[in-house]
Amino acid sequence: MLVGQAPGQVESEGGVPFSGRAGKTLFRWLARAGLDEETAREIIYISAVTRCYPGPHPSGRGDRVPNRQEQSSCADWLETELGIIKPAVLIPVGRLAIERFLPDIPLSELIGTSHTIRHVGGKSLVIPLPHPSGASSWIHQVGNKTLLERAIGLIRVALNTSQPAGSARLRLQSNDRQSKER
Repeated sequence: MLVGQAPGQVESEGGVPFSGRAGKTLFRWLARAGLDEETAREIIYISAVTRCYPGPHPSGRGDRVPNRQEQSSCADWLETELGIIKPAVLIPVGRLAIERFLPDIPLSELIGTSHTIRHVGGKSLVIPLPHPSGASSWIHQVGNKTLLERAIGLIRVALNTSQPAGSARLRLQSNDRQSKER
């Protein structure tokens, strides 16, 4: 399960999560973990901390970060999804989503690490990623690309996608076929 901050303008207009510029970056990262975009969209449930596009940031760079009231108003949705999905692996993307599951400490201490947490849906391995938006400067700070690569490696291992892209779908289809044959 992947949890973002909120839909962006492109996503709110088209209804497809991570379909804008930030999504292109995110899916490049996931491809390095062994999941092409099509496969990732098939096997990873994508959610968000808030449900509505919060509007542009007052500075004009990127989207406005949803406030605490907006986050609180949408919390039941995410809790319900966690209870239904019961994700083994949880990938929060960006500071807001990360803080929903992990302590409020510098991203440089969180990205490239994994944590086991309990939530309404059970227990999940959490592997945080920075926000892929061009408005975020975190990725360009010294040493942070290495942390991102470490996080991508953790995702590869956690999702068992060290095989070539597309093989996860084949494994899933094979498992579905075996289940139907039983």
